[in-house]
Amino acid sequence: MRIPLISAILLVSLAAGCASQSSTKPVEILDQRTGMTVAALKEPIEFVPGAQTAAIISRKRSSFAYVGPVEWNRSGALSYGLWVHIVPGIDPQPGDIHAAAALTLRLQDGTLDLSLIEAPKLGVDPYRQVVSWGQTAYFGLTPEALRRMAASPTLQLDVRAADGSIMSFSPTQAPSSILTRYVQSRSITGD
Repeated sequence: MRIPLISAILLVSLAAGCASQSSTKPVEILDQRTGMTVAALKEPIEFVPGAQTAAIISRKRSSFAYVGPVEWNRSGALSYGLWVHIVPGIDPQPGDIHAAAALTLRLQDGTLDLSLIEAPKLGVDPYRQVVSWGQTAYFGLTPEALRRMAASPTLQLDVRAADGSIMSFSPTQAPSSILTRYVQSRSITGD
């Protein structure tokens, strides 16, 4: 009787491992309205308050951030962006992410200042908002910036709070392997 039970546990473990990897697998969608091909992750990467903040603030009170790379392909003309969605908590309140210098992405090799862009108007957004009252914006990226993000073993998103302080967010899972698969799927590895 132990062999079938062990086999069942092994199968469930393998299925769970496959399911967790597939949620970060890049996907490509043809927007029927514009004829543009959009490449994104199946699910955005979740960021939670940094280690110092997390100890002070409970999960129900905390703000969260979600980010995901996007490639827009209009008849071979490629452009890239970073979708950012902030879910506000109770305290501290994030400031307006559409304001100048509101967000900074910290990589191991330095910072990546994010500049707001207007994303193409599509029939369907590449990512679904986590909450309707959150803030969502797109920031421009270059292929080089995407390669830097993928190569960095650490990422931290700094968001200016409403009171002027900085709220720091860290990913809940290692983003390097997720972003490496993304840049490889988009053939922007620089090789």
